[in-house]
Amino acid sequence: MTGFVRRNHGRGHSYYLDGVKLDGVTTIISKGLPKPALVRWAANTAAALAVDEWDTLAELPPSERLKAISSAPDAVRDTAAVRGTRVHALADQLARGEEVPVPDELAGHVEACVKFLDDWRPVTLLTETPVYHDRYLYAGTLDLTADMAGKRWLLDFKTSRGGAYGDTAFQLAAYRYATHYLDADGTVRPMPPVDECGVIWLRADGYELYPFHADPGVFRQFLYIQQCARAADECRDYKGDALSPPTHQEVTA
Repeated sequence: MTGFVRRNHGRGHSYYLDGVKLDGVTTIISKGLPKPALVRWAANTAAALAVDEWDTLAELPPSERLKAISSAPDAVRDTAAVRGTRVHALADQLARGEEVPVPDELAGHVEACVKFLDDWRPVTLLTETPVYHDRYLYAGTLDLTADMAGKRWLLDFKTSRGGAYGDTAFQLAAYRYATHYLDADGTVRPMPPVDECGVIWLRADGYELYPFHADPGVFRQFLYIQQCARAADECRDYKGDALSPPTHQEVTA
């Protein structure tokens, strides 16, 4: 049997195939695809904290003030990530047909997910399922594969304020064209074909379902992004150590 495992550690996780660590799909896209809008968002977030908390920050020592401002984007991102993880976990349970306790602060998101399930009545095939590609050596965890509206869909839940961005197509294509998945009892099985890919944007005030173009051409682009991500890591080793000037004997030899 092929040894494919997902190992959780803290708030993160890693994937291994026969003991070899695989590239994570979201890590590939994060490292290999430029995101100029993210740079502007980080700058605006830090500037907003400096303006909104001006009086409070003025009471801090300069080094602490700098730390608070510079770490503002990380704090906002981490808060959103925790909320997203909690919503994903609840959506997974709902997709399985389970009843869930609803935290007050996430009630709107849960209601939006229930509304999606009631409107589209998906028949769940896979949910929160690790997948991998045995040739290109990447892995990830898809949110939902389900039959609905006469087709088989591969779906991803998003909870960010901006909703579903176009580069999610690369994530969906990676999952769609993975070769295998790991079922609930730990058995590796061939990845089933799907007809459509999409994103369910869950918000506190409702949901939207967006179809996404994730065909073999988009998958090929994902593989290019994977190569860029690997190059970003490997280029650290391309620089050699500083050379010493040659000795007199070496110069005259």
